[in-house]
Amino acid sequence: MDEKSKNKMKHKIRHDAQRLIASIKWIIFSILTGLLIGTIGSAFYHCLQFVTKTRLHFSWLLLFLPLGGLLIVGLYQIFKDENDTGTNLVLSAIHSNERIPLRMAPLIFISTLITHLFGGSAGREGAALQIGGSIGGSLGRLFRFNEKDRHIMIMCGMSAAFTALFGTPMAAAIFSIEVVSVGIMHYSALVPCVISALVSSEVSSYFGVTADTFLLGTLPVFNLKSAGLIALLAILSALISILFCILLHQSEHLYKKFFKNRYLRVFAGGIFIVLLTLLIGNQDYNGSGITIIERCIHGESVNSFAFVLKMIFTAFTLGAGFKGGEIVPSFFVGATFGYLFSNFCGLSPALCTAVGMISVFCGVTNCPITSLLMSFELFGYEGMPFYLLAVALSYMLSGYYGLYLNQKIIYSKYKTEYINRKTH
Repeated sequence: MDEKSKNKMKHKIRHDAQRLIASIKWIIFSILTGLLIGTIGSAFYHCLQFVTKTRLHFSWLLLFLPLGGLLIVGLYQIFKDENDTGTNLVLSAIHSNERIPLRMAPLIFISTLITHLFGGSAGREGAALQIGGSIGGSLGRLFRFNEKDRHIMIMCGMSAAFTALFGTPMAAAIFSIEVVSVGIMHYSALVPCVISALVSSEVSSYFGVTADTFLLGTLPVFNLKSAGLIALLAILSALISILFCILLHQSEHLYKKFFKNRYLRVFAGGIFIVLLTLLIGNQDYNGSGITIIERCIHGESVNSFAFVLKMIFTAFTLGAGFKGGEIVPSFFVGATFGYLFSNFCGLSPALCTAVGMISVFCGVTNCPITSLLMSFELFGYEGMPFYLLAVALSYMLSGYYGLYLNQKIIYSKYKTEYINRKTH
């Protein structure tokens, strides 16, 4: 073997060794991330269950929502994080070298519990993404990872936390990769995110976290009629997702316009929610609303305007400065709208509820692959043709709107064109 061939062989061996070391590194840190964040996520899940049961048992706690809002704003001011942008900061940190402070994790943990305890309308995944992203990014800094590897650690943490709270490891593993840049996916994060999600799933299961899965019963045959009705539902759900995003963003803008002071803003928001709840006469639209989704799946009676009311309650809550997430409320909105649609079209209420949920989720997150995987994990594989059709249409017709203003649309939804723009 000549000298040139020897050098080429050494170069190849060196690169193979580097890839092997990198693979081992990611396996180790993915497991570590899944163990740590899976444990924290499980604790958060049980705390949320406790505060929700407490609020439902002591309905008068709702009256303290304005004071709870003051406490949240005070906590963020004490820790000098008044300009916190939540999940948008996590996405921005993956796009750039922006730093996610470790204090984000305990702050969002506590403030989300306060929001749910006193009856704010919010979800839990916003907290999950922020807890996971904060801890994942901090682990990357602790072990002196370079900038690109820290981005992967952030996505790892997001997948682990999302899994711990939702029990959907397939969707969670892909969501953190897909949500950052619509149109491209960073496959270098695939193995770390998959491993961290699966480890977190096992950890959360060990600690008694149960996934929200729904049995749909007998589904209609996929034919021209049923496909057409589901396509119509998906189209309408895409429009609902646009309306939901507009309401959320405009509510925050209007709050800031009329209430310059953060304390006054959140206190006013709390008052609005209390008055709305008293006007409605029940607390169906406070908290996350999972029980209402279950009622839709089972074909039980639900207010025809439930999807509108949930959007209003959530916009009033999050726009004012309360903490939580938007995804579970989007499930509520989609589920109740789908149930309403079933009353007019004659299709299975359970199927329309499921399709409404997944379609609105896809529309507000711009994550079609995640939406499809989540439909399998939540509802089973039997309705696959319906979910596939609904997700595709909702993704295309929801335009460039989204929950997260720092989410980037890299490629157009309508043609093979590079656009690299943020959502609105």
